[in-house]
Amino acid sequence: MYKLFFLTVFITASTMLSAQDKKQNGEKYKTSHEVHTAVEQLRKAMIDGDKEMLEKLAHDQLTYGHSSGQIDNKKEFVEKIASGKSDFVTIELSEENVIVEGNTAIVRHTLKATTNDGGKPGEVNLKVLLVWQKQKSGWKLLARQAVKG
Repeated sequence: MYKLFFLTVFITASTMLSAQDKKQNGEKYKTSHEVHTAVEQLRKAMIDGDKEMLEKLAHDQLTYGHSSGQIDNKKEFVEKIASGKSDFVTIELSEENVIVEGNTAIVRHTLKATTNDGGKPGEVNLKVLLVWQKQKSGWKLLARQAVKG
């Protein structure tokens, strides 16, 4: 009788834990997808020089690190892209890896782009680390660091 009772408790607990794991995995997938969508919105806004979207996606405390070592704040980042001083003609992202922990997401990817900074055509191949923070208004880019890849 005791064996049957413990077996029933074990099966019930296992089923509940399995359902909870599936729910958590589903939520993590959904959240990872939201972060991926924010990354894609950023990519497109950088190509288009879309000041409104860049301001929407960038955290007020943004620290944007270039592969040259230059660091921009939100205002500098948005202005360089929107004005065309830093002009991305194309941006291709690959090898994306998204890790979400609570309200923070870390994204790593490879960025290949053609540029036209100050009328001077160029190409870049970078490894990029992005740190996103979830706020009421959505995911905001808090930090970015690029290194030449």
